[in-house]
Amino acid sequence: MLWPERGHALIRNLVEAGKQTDLIDLGVAELGAGERLDLEREGETAVVVLSGVVDVRFGETDLGTAGGRASVFEAPGDTVYAPPGRLELTAQTYARLVITSAPLADLPPAQARIVRPEDQRIAEVGAGNWLRTVRTILGPEHRAGRLLIGETINPPGNWSSYPPHKHDTHEPPREVKLEEVYYFDIEPAGGFGIQLQYQGEDEDEKCYTVRSGDTATIKSGYHPVVAAPGYQLYYLWVMAGEGREMIPYLDPRYRWIQFPS
Repeated sequence: MLWPERGHALIRNLVEAGKQTDLIDLGVAELGAGERLDLEREGETAVVVLSGVVDVRFGETDLGTAGGRASVFEAPGDTVYAPPGRLELTAQTYARLVITSAPLADLPPAQARIVRPEDQRIAEVGAGNWLRTVRTILGPEHRAGRLLIGETINPPGNWSSYPPHKHDTHEPPREVKLEEVYYFDIEPAGGFGIQLQYQGEDEDEKCYTVRSGDTATIKSGYHPVVAAPGYQLYYLWVMAGEGREMIPYLDPRYRWIQFPS
């Protein structure tokens, strides 16, 4: 388990630090109206409200209500950020949540709060068939200890994490080492995307189908993603590593696409 749950709802663990990753835990929970999820953890935590509405308490502090979107494709949503302590979420309606966490080590945590859409950095990135929407929920400019979190939406047939980039070597200002986890959703139901992962020109490539509810763990290498025609592809991305800078290294073979001469 990620953490002990003392409420009525349970977390379904998808990624566990020490197994698929070094730092990042990630799980999902579905709460019926009136159900509660209580979390205790030693690291910092972010709860992304995929859909539905939840009331949020951290310790003895009422943080308010989070959520409201019907799906991740409808609009940006709310995310609950919490430092070490006790976090309680009670569903007003049926709610789907992604819960992710990372250890702080000697890094200071930030204050518990709800990150609203107006607090996020939302931008259209790329061009043509690699245009996508990126919602940066916790970027380097936002208060947090180690976590970097956002949402990306690919239109049908479009690519993201493109030009292919990596962030597995700590050589600032050239590149900063961050492991990453993707959590996928597809609209309409039944669709798919393709996730590629490769190390370099002479290394074996991995290519596999991703569907709603799937995850990808990225500890090293380049990792572009494409949506199948006819289907929007969403992924929540979570990064943690050496500091909170986002400095990816572009594959030199394809860098020209973003920086044509």
